[in-house]
Amino acid sequence: MFEGTVRLFLIWLGALLLMAPVSFAMAQNVDGVSDLKLPGISSYATPKGETSLALSGGGAITLSAQLTDKGSDITRGIVWRVFKPEAVNGKLPMVASSHGGTAVFQLEPGSYLVHASYGRAGATKRITVGKDAKRESLVLDAGGLKLDAVLSGGVRIPPKKLRFSIYEGTAEANGDRALIIPDVEPNSVVRLNAGIYHVVSTYGAVNAVIRSDIRVEAGKLTEATVEHHAAEITMKLVRETGGEAIADTSWSLLNESGDPIKETVGAFASMVLAEGDYTIIAKNRDRIYQKDFTVVAGQNQEIEVLATEAAAMDPEEGAD
Repeated sequence: MFEGTVRLFLIWLGALLLMAPVSFAMAQNVDGVSDLKLPGISSYATPKGETSLALSGGGAITLSAQLTDKGSDITRGIVWRVFKPEAVNGKLPMVASSHGGTAVFQLEPGSYLVHASYGRAGATKRITVGKDAKRESLVLDAGGLKLDAVLSGGVRIPPKKLRFSIYEGTAEANGDRALIIPDVEPNSVVRLNAGIYHVVSTYGAVNAVIRSDIRVEAGKLTEATVEHHAAEITMKLVRETGGEAIADTSWSLLNESGDPIKETVGAFASMVLAEGDYTIIAKNRDRIYQKDFTVVAGQNQEIEVLATEAAAMDPEEGAD
């Protein structure tokens, strides 16, 4: 009796073990798990140190960048991009990227193009990856540019009213230059490849503009300060000297040649102007008033235009 019971238990246990894999496989098919294609291991990883474990069949490549040929490694701020050299639909496919300083990539053996960008500076190099770990370095041949501007006598300009634009140093056949970076704030460091650049400094939003060519040297921070010959001018239309500004006034500013350079509406017309001679025309309630004035570099001033019959000009006469 006991032997028969044991035999039945063993038969039941064997059947259970045989059924288990079949049951598991059926569950996989029902859930679709057996049809999944798991993604491969990432082709790059942000390094935690100077060493890396190479993938089976692939190679570990350590990339570093320097500003100059004998400079030290850049430790932060680099954007690395690795591309396959064969274009697909007119574009090089990117296979890996990383941000920081020295980077370690694990790539399949083959040829690649590596691009390192550091601000607006950059360099590209072709590398070959094998099964053994190796190291490559890129020399950016780059430096920094820090810009500022002052008024005559070294008077500081409010940073909010000052901007810079950086262009290619060489002009095209038609005289135009390629814009590299617009709207650069004063005293901010811009990273650029070594070379000569054309810098445009704008104070205000009318005609206070200074242009200069500046050389950036590799491995150095170039600090350049330009001098603006301009002033801040505020104009208002008044009924008497020292009176209140008249609202709803239209303003038109003419340069020395009589060309219009600025139009605005309001009780006050405030702007930054380069030194020189100007004519301001104010229109209020179908009456036109005008006044000639001179801007002296560094001397901010308030100009009053008197709304008197003697100063008024008939609109039809102005048209003639």
